[in-house]
Amino acid sequence: MTAEAPVPLLRAEGLSRHVEGRPLWQRLRLELRESERLAVVGPSGSGKTLLLRALAGLDVLEHGVVYLDERPQTRWAMPDFRSRVMYLPQRPALGTGTVLDELRQPFSLKVHAGKQFNKARAAELLVALGRPASFLTLNLSTLSGGEQQTVALIRALLLDPAVLLLDEATASLDPEAARLAEAELLRWNEVPGRALIWVSHDPAQRERIATHHLDIQRVSVPAQATTERLPA
Repeated sequence: MTAEAPVPLLRAEGLSRHVEGRPLWQRLRLELRESERLAVVGPSGSGKTLLLRALAGLDVLEHGVVYLDERPQTRWAMPDFRSRVMYLPQRPALGTGTVLDELRQPFSLKVHAGKQFNKARAAELLVALGRPASFLTLNLSTLSGGEQQTVALIRALLLDPAVLLLDEATASLDPEAARLAEAELLRWNEVPGRALIWVSHDPAQRERIATHHLDIQRVSVPAQATTERLPA
């Protein structure tokens, strides 16, 4: 008897997006199961960021449906959905105060009421990402682009969503720091019930990270994007 395929953690059916009348992608379909790592590939302007934003519920869908645990996005309270499907942009939005303040702040929100800020875990992540303990005391206004991305990544890992959507989320890190971030994300991804989607301009990074690819290069014609699973 053939075993049934596991239910997708995140699924999209029939997604379409146009910009100024030009189709970016049409009838796009994807499935993301736990422990999978999907690299979205396509040239500049093909709508990779827009796809991640749609999957995160940050943009209204033109057509199609996004499912989390087989429940349509529209049937989730959006704060709950976004706490489970978390988008990390290339330029993260940070508040004021210190790095420690920024890491604590989300835990005061109602949507994260069942979670507690774990300073020891934050310290572990600092070490894993190559940052000293004093990093927590830095003022957010003084951080470089790479340091801001580090804060956003630590914040997301502390909040522990089911799906991470990474949009060039390590692009401002130096090569060593980027490899440390990759290693930590791979460790995070090993825990059951987690998966990630990554947009990266770096082909070598995509090859290191991805278990399969989503190709949306055919951006000007009505075509279904295709998912290519990589050999184990």
